[in-house]
Amino acid sequence: MAYLKKKSMEFLKSFDVPAKNPSEDAQRRWREAVGTLVKNRRRRFRMVPDLDKRSQAETQRRNIQEKLRVALYVQKAALQFIDAARRTEHPLPELARQCGFSISAEELASLVRGKDSKSLRLHKGVDGLARKVNVSLADGIKSDDVGLRTEVYGANQYAEKPPRTFWMFLWDACQDMTLMLLAFCAVVSVAIGVATEGFPGGMYDGVGIMLTIFLVVAITAASDYKQSLQFRDLDSEKKKIEIQVTRDGFRQKVSIYDIVVGDIVHLSIGDQVPADGLFVDGYSFVVDESSLSGESEPVHVSTTNRFLLGGTKVQDGSARMLVTAVGMRTEWGNLMETLSQGGEDETPLQVKLNGVATIIGKIGLAFAVLTFTVLMARFLYGKAGSPGGLLEWGMEDALSVLNFFAVAVTIIVVAVPEGLPLAVTLSLAFAMKKLMQERALVRHLSACETMGSASCICTDKTGTLTTNHMVVEKVWAAGGATTVSTAKGFDELTSSALSEGFAKLLLEGVFQCSGSEVVRGKDGTTTVMGTPTETAILEFGLGVEKHTCIEHAAAAKLRVEPFNSVKKTMGVVVASPSAGGRPRAFLKGASEVVLRKCSNVVVDRHGSIVSLTEKNYGKQVAGAIDTFACEALRTLCLAYQDVGGEGELPADGYTLIAVFGIKDPLRPGVREAVATCHAAGINVRMVTGDNISTAKAIARGCGILTEEGVAIEGPDFRQMSPDQMREIIPKIQARTHQSPLLLNFEAERWCRW
Repeated sequence: MAYLKKKSMEFLKSFDVPAKNPSEDAQRRWREAVGTLVKNRRRRFRMVPDLDKRSQAETQRRNIQEKLRVALYVQKAALQFIDAARRTEHPLPELARQCGFSISAEELASLVRGKDSKSLRLHKGVDGLARKVNVSLADGIKSDDVGLRTEVYGANQYAEKPPRTFWMFLWDACQDMTLMLLAFCAVVSVAIGVATEGFPGGMYDGVGIMLTIFLVVAITAASDYKQSLQFRDLDSEKKKIEIQVTRDGFRQKVSIYDIVVGDIVHLSIGDQVPADGLFVDGYSFVVDESSLSGESEPVHVSTTNRFLLGGTKVQDGSARMLVTAVGMRTEWGNLMETLSQGGEDETPLQVKLNGVATIIGKIGLAFAVLTFTVLMARFLYGKAGSPGGLLEWGMEDALSVLNFFAVAVTIIVVAVPEGLPLAVTLSLAFAMKKLMQERALVRHLSACETMGSASCICTDKTGTLTTNHMVVEKVWAAGGATTVSTAKGFDELTSSALSEGFAKLLLEGVFQCSGSEVVRGKDGTTTVMGTPTETAILEFGLGVEKHTCIEHAAAAKLRVEPFNSVKKTMGVVVASPSAGGRPRAFLKGASEVVLRKCSNVVVDRHGSIVSLTEKNYGKQVAGAIDTFACEALRTLCLAYQDVGGEGELPADGYTLIAVFGIKDPLRPGVREAVATCHAAGINVRMVTGDNISTAKAIARGCGILTEEGVAIEGPDFRQMSPDQMREIIPKIQARTHQSPLLLNFEAERWCRW
């Protein structure tokens, strides 16, 4: 025992094991030390890894890694060799060379369509491609070169399938099950009628049915063909989308069909990318490529991923794009070329009529067979008792059998109502004509049927109930509210509420914190390009400049967070001239969101700043916002904050500059249209992203919100339980702060409940 104790102490003195992650050498020394004290080593170490096998596995793993590394290098070299061998040469056409271009249309199209970053680097990036297509990224193309570029690189138009002819619609109309059954009966009726009654007396019934079928088919085909012509014209008008480009150094709007290779296109939230191209510059730019790839995940486009495909939607941010391919050379053009035109669906009423015709036909056929069987059995029974029996047949016997068959066919013909398809077609065509007189085109007859069953209409506010032409009606600034829609009110604001310093601060926030742009044309006229809300605020800023003779100073933007429907704000950090070039953050957006992020407020014309908690200034601002909202004005707040050198947008601590009350007048006749819907038993609900008070005021002005109705905010509604939703949904007449992504889902749930 003393010997074991001595040996163990010697081993422990010469051995030091760390507390965690011991090395393999330390583990081996520990096992050797323990092994001298334990006789059954295999049993002692049965629950721990085998160090020898672990060492062998590690050596094997390293050998495999080395082999894989060599294989990858070999594969990479082989792929580079194959890629070089398979690289498609795109010769430069002589016309392009004569016009001063250094790259062909096919090479430009394949570069973006294949998202070939390697080829883009070989062309020295966007700047190199811009030089090869002879365009300035700052000034855009020259307007005089549009025709030349169209000739070399093609026009931004897609090859459309030939329109359906009248004979196609005529053939479609003949596919009705009821009409086919009637046609069969008509042929049989004519054959039997001529055989039994002679010509022409035996043809009257069958020919009458045929004329009815022809009339139904002709009216249906003519109505559908006429509607197809009208919708073809309507589609061409709908596709005339205007998009903003830079040409001749000026930002201007052109038709999407006039886009050419080399154009510098300005894109923002909600825009459709008009052609294939490359990202030049922008902020937080995200596109939805689900229409092309089927992937629901948005794609972030930046300097590391510059490829933009035509037909995709801008989901967030803003950017400039260099157009590299148009028309049928784009990815969208290839997709449209491969798509085949689908067939038209039957209307719900036609489906039911076909079902009724099938049932009636089966019942009529059953009775016809039964009648024919009974008559034939009676005839055969009588003939069997006559002289000669069943072995002798004459002409009178054959005519008797033919008469029995005629009776059976008559039962089938009488059972199927040949006038029903004609009556339905005429009624639906009449409904379509009445809708057209109300300036509502109907593409499918089924719309006339389903609209008659509508009991709920969910409508947006902006642009639907209102004119979508916005102007700043009132402004709260420097401690007071002023009506600026009149010249007198504007003079009052600029003379009493704005000093030079405060006016510079206000103008800097208005013009820098904006996703729109003030464009001066060649003739010197000033145009604001952007959304209606941004346009209204910029026009207000132009009015302030005109009345105060103070112009906003240009400033470099250090960071931009464009407006989106989730944050409901837009932020920008600029090197502010009024702050000595130091970074200054501006925040603009929904009044309740911006106000929560503000700690201070500018309270007088000299720019004095006090806390919102002092002298109830917070309540004054909130009261001004509520007052504006109750007058059906959309409210926006503008705030600022001086930030550090990193130029990050702060989460809070802003100073409120002003509150804008923007007016969007109701469309003429909206109130009467809502009253007509109510009289017809149709419930009208309004869904908007505005303030709850603004929504209530506009809903009351339209006649949508009644005394018994409820207006509710989207977040409050979504937090309710299903039972609470079922209870309150019949009473809801206005929804606010609704995200566009949830709009369709909520509208469908409203109508279902």
